[in-house]
Order: sequence, then C-alpha cells, then structure tokens
Amino acid sequence: MNNIAILGAGRIASFMAKTVNGMNDVNLYGIASRDLSKAEEFAKEFSVDHAYGSYEEMLQDPNIDLVYIATPHSHHYEHAKLCLQNGKNVLCEKAFTANKKQAEEILSLAKEKGLLITEAIWTRYMPIAQILKDVLHSGKIGTPASLISTFGALVSEKPRLREPSLAGGALLDLGIYPLTFALIAFGNEISDIKTSAVLTDLGVDETHSVILTYKDGKVATLCSSMISAMESQAIIYGTKGYLKVYGMNNYEKIEVYNSNRELVETIERPEQITGYEYEVTAALGAISEGKLECPEMPHEETLRVMEIMDGLRASWGVHYPFD
Repeated sequence: MNNIAILGAGRIASFMAKTVNGMNDVNLYGIASRDLSKAEEFAKEFSVDHAYGSYEEMLQDPNIDLVYIATPHSHHYEHAKLCLQNGKNVLCEKAFTANKKQAEEILSLAKEKGLLITEAIWTRYMPIAQILKDVLHSGKIGTPASLISTFGALVSEKPRLREPSLAGGALLDLGIYPLTFALIAFGNEISDIKTSAVLTDLGVDETHSVILTYKDGKVATLCSSMISAMESQAIIYGTKGYLKVYGMNNYEKIEVYNSNRELVETIERPEQITGYEYEVTAALGAISEGKLECPEMPHEETLRVMEIMDGLRASWGVHYPFD
C-alpha cells in the first residue's frame, strides 16, 4: 500500500483526495495546511489518516511515499524544494513552476537527491491522449494539417490570477491546456511562434492567442481567456477530414468526421474516477521502477513548456517578481 500526502488543502486538493480514495493499493495518508483546523476539517471530510498544521511537520513523516503539491503555481518552486529537501518524491500540480529558471533548479535538486518529481498536467497521462495520437496516425482524417484549440473561463476576479506576484494571468492557469494539447497532437518540432495578448491593469494577460508553426508545415492556433467562457475544445483538420476533442482540461470524447463533414466515429474516454488517477499511477509506477521522471511527462518536456510560456510572457511584457 502506497501512502500519499497532499500539501495544501484547497479545492484542487479535494479533487485529488476524492481520486485517491477511489483507487486501489493507495492510501490517503496525510494532509497539511498552514492552518491546523483546516487540515483537520479536510482530514475528517476525506478520511485522511493524519492532519498536519505545517508543511514541514508532514514532510518529516517517514511513512509518506509521494507528496502531491496542491498549492498555487506561484508557490510550487518553494514547496517542491521543501519536499525534495525532506527526501520526498513529488507530484507537482501544473504549471510546474512560474518560469523555466525555477523549473531547472527544482529538477536539478531532484536529480541530486535521487527522487522522482513529475508535473501533474493530467491530460498528459490520460489514456485518451494516446488514443488521440493513434487516431491521428491511423490516417482516418488523412494527414493532419492544422488545429484550433480554445479554453476560457470567467475567473478574472480570483486574486491569484490577477496578481503578478502570484504568477497571475490566463497563460499558466488556462492557456497551458491548449498548448499542451498542441504538443500532444503535433509534437514539439516548432519552427515559429507568433502571439498577441491583452493585459489587465495590473499587467498580466487576460486574453491571448498563439500561433505555432511546425517544421513540417502544420499550424496550431491556440486561444485562452480568463474573462470569457470560451468553448473547451479542439479541432484538428486533415487532408481527408477532421476530428473534434471535447474538454481541453479533461478530454471527454473524440468525434471523427470525413471530408463531407459527416460524423463517422465517436470515441468516448475510458471510465475514470476523476482523471487524476492516471498521474498518480504513473508517478507510483516510476518510483517502484527507480525512475526519476515519468515517460508521460519527461522533465525535458516540462522545461520545453516553461520555456515557451516564458517566451510568450516576455513578448507580451508580462513579468513576475521572481523572473
């Protein structure tokens, strides 16, 4: 039985707790908050074995096999470092860190300590992500040529998304999903990036668009916003048809259309607890095999995503205090 602990007791931690409680051979061992009463309330609600009033106290417990970091991404660098310094394997919620510089330092520390750390960008681990790749390689829509991915939500009033000091803006919270979709579908051989953004009065992106041009001629157009409820979907166009993927942050199904725009196939996602279970299983599997990273989201790919997002922010003039 693997013992999992959660660092941070917010909304996303609740989602992970529900997930772990639905899994076999995994035990929800600990929850830590800076507020002990909040941790105790969380533990009672989700049947967690131990509640801690500080992150440091939890990380000193020798019985924990994996720590899931559920704090805002502005704090991932600090908390991942704390976990690694205390000898803990880490599953860190996306975005991995606020910038590539922080990510490089964390990955270097994990390697030095001989510990696993992996980014919990859950769509990378889902079976339907591989199904998508198989459909694209099957020739059902011919040769893939372009894609459009959109994802937006009315979340601009959340303090963590407004403040540069909290790594705010749409990109790291929402835009990472269309970007990840493009990298899953079309790979990472990108030859050119063009982009535009509208900034808030505090200087973070509220809406942005990105065009990725690939070395083989494919084009990906990505749009995200924190001030509008954009459709959460992607369309990939090929030479003999196209396909639609519903749910950019939790792929729901794939619809395949022929060149006459007729629906010819619908592929539903496999049954799941929440979708988070795949990243947990991958992390625990890698630990059992003595690996320091997960093949579903290699460290090199985490750094690539951070580098792309750093470049986008620089071109928009969006700067964080820790850049």
